[in-house]
This record gives sequence, structure tokens and C-alpha cells, in this order.
Amino acid sequence: MKSRPLLLSFLVTLALGAASLTAATTKPVQPNIIVIFTDDQGYGDLGSYGAPNIETPHLDRLAAEGMRFTSFYAATFCGPSRAQLMTGSYAARVGHARNPSPNSNFGLHPNELTVAEVLRVAGYATMAIGKWHLGDAPEFLPTRQGFDTYFGLPYSNDMWRYHPKMPPRENEDALMQATRARAAYTGYSGQESYYPPNGGFPNDLPLMRDETVIEKNPDQRQLTTRYTETALQFISAPRDRPFFLYLAHAMPHVPLFVSEKFAGKSARGLYGDVLMEIDWSVGQILARLKQLGLDEHTLVVFTSDNGPWLGYGIDGGSAGPLRDGKGTTWEGGVRVPAIFRWPGKIPAARRTDAVAGNIDLLPTFARLAGAAVPADRVLDGRDLWPLLAGETPRSPHPYFHYLGGSPEGQINYRGVRDDRWKLVLNVGADGKIAARELYDLGADLGEKFDRAKQHPEIVRRLAAAAQQFHDELRQNLRPAGRRSRG
Repeated sequence: MKSRPLLLSFLVTLALGAASLTAATTKPVQPNIIVIFTDDQGYGDLGSYGAPNIETPHLDRLAAEGMRFTSFYAATFCGPSRAQLMTGSYAARVGHARNPSPNSNFGLHPNELTVAEVLRVAGYATMAIGKWHLGDAPEFLPTRQGFDTYFGLPYSNDMWRYHPKMPPRENEDALMQATRARAAYTGYSGQESYYPPNGGFPNDLPLMRDETVIEKNPDQRQLTTRYTETALQFISAPRDRPFFLYLAHAMPHVPLFVSEKFAGKSARGLYGDVLMEIDWSVGQILARLKQLGLDEHTLVVFTSDNGPWLGYGIDGGSAGPLRDGKGTTWEGGVRVPAIFRWPGKIPAARRTDAVAGNIDLLPTFARLAGAAVPADRVLDGRDLWPLLAGETPRSPHPYFHYLGGSPEGQINYRGVRDDRWKLVLNVGADGKIAARELYDLGADLGEKFDRAKQHPEIVRRLAAAAQQFHDELRQNLRPAGRRSRG
């Protein structure tokens, strides 16, 4: 395994411990922290969020023993959402508001301080398992971004030669034939739409350990099981310090694969089978924590990277009562399930409508670890602990902002909300905000009725907040990392 140069590591450690950082207000006993991050799982795909035909007993138990968020936000796409989780900043702020492809020339900038780096400096053992999608060049890999070790795919599981949009070829193998047949069966919206003959994803899918490719085109039916087994090994390793585990499942991002133990078990079909296996994985982790006596010393967070990919028909998930899905800034695209559990610390069986998001994980974890957060850059995330601990019912965010995908240096600003109202907006070439539509998310979760004409005072207030945020964001953009070509 490679690591950052010793001098750079020393300087990062020194910077994190110096006066340039703002110390956390309290330093409780450091908990273990586990983040379970699913891919393209919709708001309506858990029993505790109203799924009518998907059995998720372990995740439902997680919700019953912790706090369930109903206004928790991610980004519109996979890579940007991961950038937000890692940096505590909106994806556009760190130049990472679009997905990197295989051999991409950009990734998360090495100068960004990730949640793993913040926790490692605080004494944590760190591991990333699963999908990374923040650049696949060596300088962007998890082992260069604060993780001691890594096992997983460097990008999405559909970025391989078996994508249904690959142009037809003679004598296609069984897996390619099955891919096309499945796409035709599901109602996939991309039928008969192909990549150019020399485009698409003609590469093999690499499974990596640290910075080495150990397999190509691994059997994806075994990915959830292999990731879970690796997670259990990490949790069980003897150590005298806390750990941070980031488990980013490949599923239920298409193509969907499931092991034999769950194939054909769900009334929801293959998509339900896949979620049943993820639920099993969560159950395995909870059981191991209990077995090792770590239950009351471990914060477990479960959430998703964006809404369901509706274009894949029955192989896409459900946003439940929310409008639209992945790729949009409607609620179904960016509002995701989120559950926080820490027995004895987070009150059980709680539900909150307070606005929060994956940008809040870094400052929250830093506070719990007694670590410091960077003061030399703007972070958009806020410490959620007072809300999680039941000290306040209020969100730390007076406003939350909706940003679509965009190239580095650009801001695709689409909307702003407070605890109740959402203003959809346009930004002119001069950077001036123009209000479009206003929705009462308290009474109109599906965003069906524009209330802008009835509430001009709310439009003015939200538009002013949006203008202030947009102006600040333009002044404080940070670049993406650039792939070295040496």
C-alpha cells in the first residue's frame, strides 16, 4: 500500500492540531463510527420509510433503536454525493459536481481534508470498502485520502463492457446477452440508444485492494457478501483505538446482482432481493457489534447517495411520495433515507423532520471524536450532535441549498429551502437569482402546487438568502484534483 509522502502527512497532522483549526467544544469518549452508504436507493425503499413490498427488518430495527431523518439530503449523482460526505462541503464547492469515469482526468483534490483524514489524525483506524468514485488515478484513491486500507470498486459497477448501451457486437457472451435481455424486460428507457462504437465503457471493471487491482470483472453476485465479510473482519480486528468504517455498497445501482441466498426471495423482484441482501449485511454488522461488546460504543449511520434511477424501470427504486428521482433537484432526486443509531446516546425510536444532509457527517464525527475541523476553508456542513442527542429539535441549517451537476468552476444552483418552504430558481448569466416556483414541503411533499403567487413575501426572503449563498459560493470555490500524466 502506498501513502502520502511523510512530509505531507506530517504537515497535515500539524495543521490539524494547530491554531488554524477550530477545536471541538467537547471531547467525549471517542466512539467507533460506521457509515453504510447505499447507491441509488430511493426514499421509499425501506420498510421504515413506507416500502410496501420490500422486507428490511434489520434496517427497520436500526430505525427503531435510533433516529430516522425525513429531510436528509445528498447530491444528484454518485460522485458528487461522495465528495460531499468526504469533505463536508457541497460538491460544487470542491469542483466535484459530476461523476468521474474510468481513467478520468480529475478527482477529489489531494488538498481536501476528508472525514477519514480528520478522524485518523484523532487516532482512528480507518477503512473504506466498496464504491469510491472520487477518481481512479493513484493520487485520488482512498489510501491517499485518509484511509489506512481499501477494498472495492473505484467507480460505478455499470462502468464496464457489459453496459446495455454498448453497441451490439457479433458473438456476444452470455453475460452481455443477459444484460440486454434484462434491460428489455425492466422497461429501461435507454433501449436502442447506444454509445458511439469507440465510446462508452469498453474497459474491464477493476476490484481493488488498497492500490492494486486484484480482479477484473468480479462476480457481482458476491459483492455484497464479500464487502460484508471484509467489514466484519475489520470490526473484529484487535486494536486499542477507535475505528472508522466507510462501507459503500455497489447496490442497488444497476446492474443489479444478488447472491443465491436471496435470489427470488422478494415480492418486489430482483430489486427487492438486492435490498434484502443489504439488509442482511446490516444485520450481520449489528450482530458482530453486539457479540464484541461494541454496541454501546459505536455510532452507525445508514443513508443513500441519491434518489432512485427511474430510467431503469423496475430495476430502479422508489422515491415514495417524493417527486422524480436521481439526477434532478426535485425531492425524489436528493432527499434520501438516513438513520443514526448509537444505543444510550441517541434516543431510540425518534423521527425528525429537521433538515440535514451528508455534508453534516464530517463536522458531526469530528465533534464526537474530539477532533478539529478545518478553519482555513469554508465547510457547508454543521454539527448534528445537539439534534441527535435530543438537546434541540431544530436543524443547524437556516437554509439548505439544491445544486445540480456542473463542471469544475461552475455552479448549477437550482433552489433553496428552509424548514418548510422550497424555492426553485434560475441564475442568470450575471449571477442574479430569479425565482421560479415555490412549494410548501410541509403540505405538498410531491411538489405539485406552485404557491409563489400566494406568498410573495416568502419568495423574497428565500431569494435573498439564495443570492447571498450564491455570491459567497462563487467567491470560495475550490478546484478538483488533476490527474498526473507522468
